[in-house]
Amino acid sequence: MTESSDLIIGIDAGTSVIKAVAFDLKGRQVGVASVLNSYQSGKDGAATQDLAQTWSDCITALRGLVDKIEGVASRVVAIGVTGQGDGTWLVGADNAPVCDAWLWLDARAAPTVTRLADDASERARFEATGTGLNTCQQGSQLAHMLHHHPDMLNRAEVALHCKDWLFLNLTGVRATDPSEASFTFGDFRDRLYSDTVIEALGLSKQRRLLPEILDGTQQTHPLGADAAAATGLRTGTPVSLGYVDMVMTALGAGVYTGDAGSACSTIGSTGVHMRAVTSDNVQLNDQGTGYIICLPVPDMVAQVQTNMAATLNIDWALALAGDLLRDLGLPQDDNLVDYLDTWIARGAPAALMYHPYISEAGERGPFVNADARASLIGLNSTHRFPDMIRAIVDGLAMATRDCYAAMGSMPAELRVTGGAARSTELRKILASALNTPVRVSSRDEAGAAGCAMMAAVAIGAYADMDACIADWTTPLLGTPEPADPTLVAVYDQHFETYRATRQTLLPIWDSLAAQRLV
Repeated sequence: MTESSDLIIGIDAGTSVIKAVAFDLKGRQVGVASVLNSYQSGKDGAATQDLAQTWSDCITALRGLVDKIEGVASRVVAIGVTGQGDGTWLVGADNAPVCDAWLWLDARAAPTVTRLADDASERARFEATGTGLNTCQQGSQLAHMLHHHPDMLNRAEVALHCKDWLFLNLTGVRATDPSEASFTFGDFRDRLYSDTVIEALGLSKQRRLLPEILDGTQQTHPLGADAAAATGLRTGTPVSLGYVDMVMTALGAGVYTGDAGSACSTIGSTGVHMRAVTSDNVQLNDQGTGYIICLPVPDMVAQVQTNMAATLNIDWALALAGDLLRDLGLPQDDNLVDYLDTWIARGAPAALMYHPYISEAGERGPFVNADARASLIGLNSTHRFPDMIRAIVDGLAMATRDCYAAMGSMPAELRVTGGAARSTELRKILASALNTPVRVSSRDEAGAAGCAMMAAVAIGAYADMDACIADWTTPLLGTPEPADPTLVAVYDQHFETYRATRQTLLPIWDSLAAQRLV
């Protein structure tokens, strides 16, 4: 492998995989190592992750990178770290975990969200954060713990997020970043904690748990001796605390390149849809949903709506096919996803109606309902598996459009990233459903690239983030793929039906939830 003069490592600790990725200072990817992540689910809606195991897996990923690249330790000039957003990672005395982390997938705080949402102070909280309440967020989870698990909060000294926990282990510093701090407990305009927000959550006495806010484009902390020994990297290497992973992924994929009207959707396990605007140009919706997340660019924020489940819907359908093959004793193909475009192309557009609310935690964008569930409407005896796959992808496109409609007009151009972006048919459906051209970034590891970009700015390799984006992001955007004119009108009508049936399903979700509780 050809050596570069300097390297930056980006750590991206996602829900499924923890990755360590090396880039040279111009943004070219040099190497990657990864470790599968793991978490536990409970019948009560719990979704938890072992903190010690997460740090151990991060070490393994970094060690894998060190083993792949000759002389990497002496060549690394900085490390950036990002990770899955929301959730609650409680740390106590001697920086030891208090309990397993509550992930963003955890649905146990649903009753608390309902209670807080009905409070008179909720609108003021929303107008400060720009972010709707849901079960994913640390604020909701801490409020729930306060009433149902007060012992955990009593033993905790700080409440962190996933990337913050890794940063603590890397540097010994308890901190969080402006993005998660402001959309959970602060105001996106000044990027600081807000008394109004903390009081609305009923957490004034727990403010001691909120860590220092660090901006990883402006300051770094040195890699500690213990972390260096564990990872094989050099003691003192500057470490930058990145912003939340959805912002880092979007930054690496092109959410902000100076082009007016552009937007970015990550179609991964979840669907994340965002547009970059100045903080004084934010449109807060009447429903009180979505996120406003600070970007690592002065006065720029991302207006965001997120679906709880995107490709999780496709995973579910492919698992059905795999289960059938196994039960019949037939050969199983581990790469069923390779058939996805073939199945989509064989299905008729908008022939069936699918609402992609497959997550056990319900939905959070553009509406919040922990009881929302997926549905497939319009089946008859002539429909086959490809029709169902096509309906699911159509549903993902409708959910994407639903999210952008809640933020204003459709984007002038959509940049797409995430595993599903590899599907030609899915991109065509997205372009036609939104009636806007789609571009795909050739960046393989956008999340790791985003936090590495922050580290590059922090150490002075670039004067500012705009200069870094010009090298790392813009050149990797592909040719615009236009909408199919014959499909635009079809999807316009389908979208109206999608939203109408979603409203009709509300009492059915309530009824099903009541039955589950019996």
